[in-house]
Amino acid sequence: MFTGLIENVGKLKGIERQTDGLVVEIATAIPTGELAIGDSVACDGACLTVVATTATTFKAELSHETVARTSWKTAAVGRPVNLERALKLGDRLGGHIVSGHIDAVGRVARCNPRGRALDIVIHCEHEILRYIVEKGSIAIDGISLTVNTVDTQGFQITLIPHSQGATTLADKRPGDVVNLEADVLGKYVEKLIMKDGKIDRTFLAEHGFLK
Repeated sequence: MFTGLIENVGKLKGIERQTDGLVVEIATAIPTGELAIGDSVACDGACLTVVATTATTFKAELSHETVARTSWKTAAVGRPVNLERALKLGDRLGGHIVSGHIDAVGRVARCNPRGRALDIVIHCEHEILRYIVEKGSIAIDGISLTVNTVDTQGFQITLIPHSQGATTLADKRPGDVVNLEADVLGKYVEKLIMKDGKIDRTFLAEHGFLK
């Protein structure tokens, strides 16, 4: 479990392509002595498992499913990577609940400076867009952000100066791919109230939502 508050921007140092996925090596300022084998680290929003460490790097494995669903399929050595270690019990939840399970990728459509802030419009498919709501939360490359507006093609967010400097998102350009994770609460609500593709009015009535 993560919060979407980026700890460090690391750099992709190596890629080992395997038949069932990837093993990546990432250089980071996070103290690697504090990373144990088996720990979870969100890398551009994808929850990866640490399999080895050095004094300045760690290695993590990506399954074929993770590669297929994320921007990691086109990763190249030298790419900057947003990093966040898993939340510890008792930590402040400063962003929102992020699982590190990428739903889909989106594409940057527009980047518009607004004073010191930066508005970014991202286009995505309906399969994830249906879970994105105005003033709700979205994780983009692992970054917890608030949705400003939503339309039929995508949504808009704003990066404050701190987020521009502490993450990779301000360096994205139109056409660039980003990893998206919608708020998990919306998915559970949909699962509860839908049946065979329609709203389950019996369920709503039984639980007092219909009078």
